[in-house]
Amino acid sequence: MQLTPRLTLMLSVPPLLWAGNAVVGRLAISSMSPLWLNASRWAIALLLLLPLGWRVFAGPKRRAELRARWPHLVLLGLTGVGAYNALQYMALRTSTPLNVTLIAASSPVWAMGIGAAFYGERPRRAQVLGALLSLAGVAVVLARGQASALLRVQLVPGDLLMMAAVVSWCVYSWLLARPPASMRGAQRPQWHWSEFLCLQIAIGLAWATASAGVGEWLQPSPGPVHWTPWLVAALAYVAIFPSLIAYRLWGLAVTEAGPALATFFGNLTPLFAALLSAALLGEWPQPFHGLAFLLIAAGIVVSSRPVNTSRGTPP
Repeated sequence: MQLTPRLTLMLSVPPLLWAGNAVVGRLAISSMSPLWLNASRWAIALLLLLPLGWRVFAGPKRRAELRARWPHLVLLGLTGVGAYNALQYMALRTSTPLNVTLIAASSPVWAMGIGAAFYGERPRRAQVLGALLSLAGVAVVLARGQASALLRVQLVPGDLLMMAAVVSWCVYSWLLARPPASMRGAQRPQWHWSEFLCLQIAIGLAWATASAGVGEWLQPSPGPVHWTPWLVAALAYVAIFPSLIAYRLWGLAVTEAGPALATFFGNLTPLFAALLSAALLGEWPQPFHGLAFLLIAAGIVVSSRPVNTSRGTPP
């Protein structure tokens, strides 16, 4: 696949916007609880998308389509919109945007494990090697660059929450890649991309609002939301750019370039997060962050090598 300037831009913008989501989220949770930030983000995104996607809820035929597929759709909304983003914002309370995005870059490792455990996808040797390299990169982040610290590593809560978020995202990805029969081929409803995304956001918003309410009941916020022009701008950013624009651009780019090539660009997120954190938060990356990024990138490169079909067996 030949990279054109247009395709390169389409593949590069989403990682930049997702890195911005981590940095802006780190700033916004000082004024609003992470769970309510997540719920507010998706409420605004849904309102903006409804003019394009409202038809998915309209009419007896559409509602019957939803009722016949509700278990799958509920899981998609929970893992992709509800849980992942809530866990990420909660992680940012005690972890840094750079750590969060570096841990998220290990998602191919967890996706491979879920595929092997639940979908019978046997990993190739190259994928296993890539997984080990990526895990080494995550270990460098968790140990803060000190090899001896691995024996006595103490994970901050944010690191653990981000790992849970990555697992949630990988489950969501497999649900999209291996949907039930009612969501494949001729049985899949003819939903426009905006309708399908609108549906996922609506269900995810229900999960996000419920979790925010339960979270507030279990651990009330120390004070009311501190509304400022900055917080309004932050909400607008996370609702529009990493939620709607990035998802749409990424979908178009992956369709055109293929997932293997897109993965390399997806792992630009930690690099962008490092630059944005330095510029906006004063959190300069450490040498161990560079080592972790190289290990994770190497793991992605190795695991994405094409199968050598001339030998008849995977490398």
